[in-house]
Amino acid sequence: MNNSTSFPLGTSFSDKLIYGVQKALRKLAEETAANGGSLIVKIDGEIKDVPANELLKTLPKDNTFEKD
Repeated sequence: MNNSTSFPLGTSFSDKLIYGVQKALRKLAEETAANGGSLIVKIDGEIKDVPANELLKTLPKDNTFEKD
């Protein structure tokens, strides 16, 4: 499995790490939604049980790297 991503020259390690974490969270939400599950998240300091399909609506749809 070779899912390498090319980053622009000079991309910091922290930016690469954030990208990887976001990609992993999206995959977790997609797999959980496919099984009709929910995830525990912290929203505005409050811990909530959120259906994964609802959480997916709030996550970026693609896996392209964008530096802020």
